[in-house]
Amino acid sequence: MYKHIEDFAATWRNETAATLRTLETLTDESLCQQITSEHRTLGRLAWHLVQTLHEMPTRAGLSFEGPGEEESVPASAAYIAAAYKRTSQALLDAVQTSWKDENLLIMSDMYGDQWPNGLVLDVLIKHEIHHRGQMTVLMRQAGLRVPDLYGPTKEQWAEFGAPAPVI
Repeated sequence: MYKHIEDFAATWRNETAATLRTLETLTDESLCQQITSEHRTLGRLAWHLVQTLHEMPTRAGLSFEGPGEEESVPASAAYIAAAYKRTSQALLDAVQTSWKDENLLIMSDMYGDQWPNGLVLDVLIKHEIHHRGQMTVLMRQAGLRVPDLYGPTKEQWAEFGAPAPVI
């Protein structure tokens, strides 16, 4: 749980940069990739991330522009990445201009439970990391190069002239 706006902002900048690198790797063709017909497509996961950036914080009282839950998955990977970039920045701006550290302790109704706003922001980041991980699996299946997130990828190790670590 975040207790200081600047702690959230620092983490948010790092994580949204990683998510944006992921989204910018997607192609229009890759948006249809899915494990089975009963699971979300890569495009649906990507758009879910964009929509949740707006949905969760507005439940906690923040007001900023973002796509609604009723908007269907765009057919353009570039559109999804651009919407993510706009919405993630709008969220950060709203947190920094509308809330003070004390607001992070205020309780908000989240899906029938009461969460402190600092927890809402923490869960939002963890939610994004969770779905970004799912996306990287689908990206590999779609033949896309996965961006570095928390360290070099297999391809980057090769570019360094070194074998990827085997664990």
